[in-house]
Amino acid sequence: MNQDLTSGKPESVLWRFCLPLFGSIIFQQLYNIADSFVAGKFIGETALASVGNSYEVTLIFIAFAFGCNIGCSVIVSQYFGAKEYGKLKTAVSTACIASAILCAILMCAGTVGCGELLRLIRTPEEVFGDSKLYLDIYIWSLPFVFFYNIATGVFSALGDSRTPFLFLAVSSTANIGVDILFVITFKMGVSGVAWATFLCQGISCVSAVAVVFLRLKKIETSTEDAGLFSFEILRKIAVIAIPSILQQSFISVGNIVIQGVINGFGTGVMAGYSAAVKLNNLVITSFTTLGNGISNYTAQNLGARKLPRIKSGFRAGVKLVWILSLPLFLLYFFGGRYVLYLFMEQPTDTAIQTGVAFLRILAPFYFVISAKLVADGVLRGSGLMRKFMIATFADLILRVALAIVLSKTILGATGIWCAWPAGWSIAAALSVSFYHTEPWKNVPAQ
Repeated sequence: MNQDLTSGKPESVLWRFCLPLFGSIIFQQLYNIADSFVAGKFIGETALASVGNSYEVTLIFIAFAFGCNIGCSVIVSQYFGAKEYGKLKTAVSTACIASAILCAILMCAGTVGCGELLRLIRTPEEVFGDSKLYLDIYIWSLPFVFFYNIATGVFSALGDSRTPFLFLAVSSTANIGVDILFVITFKMGVSGVAWATFLCQGISCVSAVAVVFLRLKKIETSTEDAGLFSFEILRKIAVIAIPSILQQSFISVGNIVIQGVINGFGTGVMAGYSAAVKLNNLVITSFTTLGNGISNYTAQNLGARKLPRIKSGFRAGVKLVWILSLPLFLLYFFGGRYVLYLFMEQPTDTAIQTGVAFLRILAPFYFVISAKLVADGVLRGSGLMRKFMIATFADLILRVALAIVLSKTILGATGIWCAWPAGWSIAAALSVSFYHTEPWKNVPAQ
């Protein structure tokens, strides 16, 4: 159901819109968590390390899909807020065509280059074969990843966060069952984990795209108003999408560099990090998705020229993410050891100690990074991409540099984990300060 985010009490509107988004990303992350869970529990620690090692490479592809999602979503939100429905439909078809071309290019690049990339990050021989196998299968699922992201971007732009939640709840739950079926019953090993994800993502994508086009068909426009493709609209989408792609891509590249440093500490540290970073990414991706919701809210209200609601939305967004941060901090800081056991059957002491240290160092700073991602959402929804990029790159560069330097000190692998809070803190200070320098700073909140 479409929802106008430009009317009603801002806090209530935003919470109703964002909470299903939070639920959606929890289920979205279950895809990757399920892969690690099944690999670690039913195949072994080496398989867990293989899936975790591959995961850092898949994030590069996801970065491009995410950029297409947010670029399409912000522009469609602006047209929806301004009630320019013909341009809205053109924006959707333009995003689909451009995304299809980009996806094809990435599939070719991935088929040729993933093996070399695994070598570049010093993937140990005992996990190389399974890592490469997982990636080879994953690359064939990229069309599903891209078009599902476009579909969810359109749903969010129309103020509908409930429909993608329902799709993900069903498909991610099914993925766990198919993972177990392929690995335990069919004895397919790591390939079973990859094929299960491929199958469930495919069904979810086709269903979501079909519903999107049925939804758009119900929005009345004249034939003259809606075209199939527009270079002008593509330019507007690209202005939002390219910085978002660069942001996520450089973060992914940075994570790959860090993964290369981690690989030098052996399979035990790799396995512990693989499990812990999935838990951490569940949190960060959830907050990022809520930030995307803030972007949609901001874009709709910017299109309707309602600046006071943007200021109210920022405050409500920070309140929301801090409420969510508290139980996550408590769970990971005090109960991280027990959560890690979900991923590993008879883990080594090194693996468990690595995962626990990682979670305890990062968890207290969830309040910091969540506020940064809300501010990012407002900046991105307003089209202020230069400031958005400055804060993002400050985090990435500092985090990677410190990880490399501190890993060579007496801290060893623990030094790598300490780099996260430093990068997050500097980036959060920048993003929030950028938000406070924009036109709404002197506008009373609504």
